Amino acid sequence: MADPKGFLTHGREVAQTRPVTERLRDWNEVYVPGSLLPIISKQAGRCMDCGIPFCHNGCPLGNLIPEWNDYAYREDWSAASERLHATNNFPEFTGRLCPAPCEAACVLGINQPAVTIKNVEVSIIDRAWDSGDVTPQPPDRLSGKTVAVIGSGPAGLAAAQQLTRAGHTVAVFERADRIGGLLRYGIPEFKMEKVHINRRIEQMRAEGTKFRTEVEIGRDIDAAQLRRRYDAVVIAAGATVSRDLPVPGRDLKGIHYAMEYLPLANKVCEGDFVSPPITAEGKHVVVIGGGDTGADCVGTANRQSALSVTQLEIMPRPGDERSAGQPWPTFPMLYKVTSAHEEGAERVYSVSTTHFEGDEEGRVQALHLIEVEFKDGRIEQKPGTERVLPAQLVTLAMGFTGTDRSNGLVEQFGLELDARGNIARDGEYATNVDGVYVAGDAGRGQSLIVWAIAEGRSAARGVDRYLTGSSELPAPIRPTDRALTV
Repeated sequence: MADPKGFLTHGREVAQTRPVTERLRDWNEVYVPGSLLPIISKQAGRCMDCGIPFCHNGCPLGNLIPEWNDYAYREDWSAASERLHATNNFPEFTGRLCPAPCEAACVLGINQPAVTIKNVEVSIIDRAWDSGDVTPQPPDRLSGKTVAVIGSGPAGLAAAQQLTRAGHTVAVFERADRIGGLLRYGIPEFKMEKVHINRRIEQMRAEGTKFRTEVEIGRDIDAAQLRRRYDAVVIAAGATVSRDLPVPGRDLKGIHYAMEYLPLANKVCEGDFVSPPITAEGKHVVVIGGGDTGADCVGTANRQSALSVTQLEIMPRPGDERSAGQPWPTFPMLYKVTSAHEEGAERVYSVSTTHFEGDEEGRVQALHLIEVEFKDGRIEQKPGTERVLPAQLVTLAMGFTGTDRSNGLVEQFGLELDARGNIARDGEYATNVDGVYVAGDAGRGQSLIVWAIAEGRSAARGVDRYLTGSSELPAPIRPTDRALTV
């Protein structure tokens, strides 16, 4: 145990954010650079090194959290980085983007604020990059086997890195113009600057992984051709089909899926545009969907100088503390104020959109909504609660319904789907087609980045065993594993 009295003598402190007026003028990450290192040793010392560390169960990667907390407390950053990478290929991604189910499962969190696990994690990996502790790990010898990975999000990248290090020749195919999947074009720069993706890609290239951008399997290369060229295939194409809102006026101009809107802002940051084709500048913006993607739309709209931003959620407002129905160590649904919300937005709960209203040129001008309540599992409208909001830009951030089938990938491979429309797989992540595996949201459905990385690592083990007959690669989760709930 790093500091036997750490959790008694030190309260929880988190990373400082830059002033709202400052960060709204740029797209840099919202945190004050260097603000964690002066406090992180004491924060790591709050870890109790529990006899049964439930944080391991909260994290699907099985991160060795008490171990790297101990090293961080002692400021042995090289050892901390080694323990961090033992279970996680990309801790700089999870340390910035994961909602931290590990913290929800922290034993200290039973009656005190939990250990700042995410902040410790990101401090370790950022220090490791700065000190040169993160280096390429090419395999000692090649197996002579080839693997194609379809998709370059966290699941695809994790699978590719594991399989490359196992000695296989791996090519990653990405239909976008840059590697990273939703990490690249779905996550705003202010949440994670893309330098963190770029240097991981360079590390993977140095290890031997090949990358092919602007190649869509099913359109540019058909499945049969890909299967002939490679000994195994990993499908990590994600669940990219956005949930729609079929109400009158949906076809008006100015109503877009979040994944139509957000990537354009990222392309501005990449230098592709001076200004985005879809912008919130000078407009009243309504974001439909109360999750993280909706918050990303809020932060993006505010940086584009929107006149106003309103975020709608059909569910009731979550509570500020755990309810009896969500006991420790489950991941609770709590009211969360993100950095984007701090920057300005009206949040409206328990409402449903009834229709949109447009002008003579077919552009959206207003959104009509009504309050709702849940009765016996049904959503019922409350008469007399109708409202009209001005809206010249509407973003739909209501989640995703499954993997893209319009490109022919599923049909060309002849893949079977499960009852939820995801690609079916067995306990080894293998599909019904010999040599074809699936990892991440394409098989699990919409999930978290930490589950995607865990799936990529686990699927890599299945592929390695298929190619060689055995594998020493870790498999932290099974395809049927789910987050801990009541």
